[in-house]
Amino acid sequence: MKKSKNLQNQNPEPTPACCPDRHRQNNTMSTSAVRSASPPTEDPATPPPMTTPPRKASVRLQERRGSNLSLLLDVSTLGVESICSVSTPKEVWLQLLHTSSRPLTHAVLQQAATDTQTLNAEYQKIPPNFVTPAELDVPGHMIKDRYKTILPNPETRVILKNPEEEAGPDRYINANYIRGYKGAPRAYIATQGPMLHTVGDFWDMVWQERSSIIVMVTRLKENNEKCELYWPQPRERRRRRRKSLKEEEEEEEEEQREEEEEEETGRFGRFLLRVLDSQEKDGFTVTDMEIQLCAERHHVRHYWFTSWPDHHIPQCTAPLLGLVEEVETYWKSLLPLPSSQPITASVPSPGPIVVHCSAGIGRTGCFIVSSIGCQQLRDGAQVDILETVCQLRLDRGGMIQTTEQYQFLYSILAQYSSQLQQKQDQNQNRQNPEEVVRLQLQNLQLDNPQRGEN
Repeated sequence: MKKSKNLQNQNPEPTPACCPDRHRQNNTMSTSAVRSASPPTEDPATPPPMTTPPRKASVRLQERRGSNLSLLLDVSTLGVESICSVSTPKEVWLQLLHTSSRPLTHAVLQQAATDTQTLNAEYQKIPPNFVTPAELDVPGHMIKDRYKTILPNPETRVILKNPEEEAGPDRYINANYIRGYKGAPRAYIATQGPMLHTVGDFWDMVWQERSSIIVMVTRLKENNEKCELYWPQPRERRRRRRKSLKEEEEEEEEEQREEEEEEETGRFGRFLLRVLDSQEKDGFTVTDMEIQLCAERHHVRHYWFTSWPDHHIPQCTAPLLGLVEEVETYWKSLLPLPSSQPITASVPSPGPIVVHCSAGIGRTGCFIVSSIGCQQLRDGAQVDILETVCQLRLDRGGMIQTTEQYQFLYSILAQYSSQLQQKQDQNQNRQNPEEVVRLQLQNLQLDNPQRGEN
C-alpha cells in the first residue's frame, strides 16, 4: 500500500480505482499484450500505475545521464574546471592577441626557458584565432586546402591576380602575409605545402610577390604525404665512355650536350624552372634555381630543412639556428646598397620570404618566430616571444601548433642569446691595444687625485 500511495502522490490525477470499468476498458489491449512478459501483481487490490508512452529506441547520452547541468556539476566535484558552454566573444580574445606581452632580457630568458610549467600555462592562454569556413567567403576554396580546418585569415590572405591575358576573378591560395621584425608588413608569407593541383598556384604566388627566398621545413612524406615535389630534382649525370680517338668530334658535341643537361629543368604550372646549383649543409639543402615565364627570368634560392619531425621539435638547436642566420644573411645581400641608387628611384626588394611546412602553421611559425626573435636579441638586448606569437596568430590562425614547439622557441632563443653574449665577451677581449692603454691611463689619472687626498 505504501507503493500505491507514493504513486498517487506523484500523479495528482485520479487513479483508475475510482472508475474500474473505465480503467478496465482502456487497458484491455495493453494488459493482454504484456501479460505473458509481465509478472503477476502481488496484491490484486493494488491498482497498477498508469501506463507511460514507450521510450524511443535510441536514447541520447544526455537523456541517459541527466541534463547537461548535472554533468557539469559532476565534473566540478573532481576538482577540474567545468566546461563553459558560452563562447568568449571574438573581440575579447582579439584584444588579448593585441596586448599580450612578456619582454625578457638575456638573463631572464635563460631562466624562463627552463620553466616548462609556466611556459605551458602561457601557451594555453594564447587564443588560436582559427578561421571558420563561414568567415572565409571564397567559393570552392576547400578543394585547394590541404587540411580543411587550417584556413587563411581573410584580412591578410594572399590573393592571386589573374594574368592580364586571362580574364576572370582573382584566384585562391591558402597563404597569409606575416609581419616581421618591428611589425614590418609582408616580411613573410606563411603557406601550406603545395598539393598536386596547387603547384601552379604556388609558383604564381612566388612570381607575383617577386619572392627570392623559399624556406621549406618539412619532408615530402612523413607517414603520409606532407608536400608535393614542386621543383626540379638534380639527377645523376650520365657517364659516357670514349669509344676511340677517331670520334673526337662526336665526343665534343656530346660534351656540349652534357653541359646543357647539367642545368636540370622542369615545367611547373606555366613556368619553366631551372636548377642552377645545389649544396648540402648541416641539416638543410640550399638550391639555387631560376624561374622563367616567356623571356622574363627571376632567381630564387630554396632552403630545404629536413630534420624537423611533424608536430615535434628538432633534436638540437644548432641546425635551425644556422638556417635562420644563413637566410637572414642572404636576404640582406639582396638589398641594394643605400648609395647605389638615388632616393627617388624605385628600389626592387627581394620580396616576402615564403615559408611553408605541411599545414603552414606549426614548423612554419617556429621558423618565423625564431628569425624575429634573433633580430630582437641582437638589436634590442631583449626578446618578447609571447608578443611575437600573438602577432603571428593575428596574421594566420594557429601559428605554433603545440606546447612542445612553444617551449622549443624559448630554448633556441636562449641558445642564441648565450652565443651573442659569448661573442660580446670575445670582442671586449680583442680590443685595440691603443684603446686598452688609453683606458689604463684614464684609470691611473683617476687614482692619482685620490692618493693625493689620502
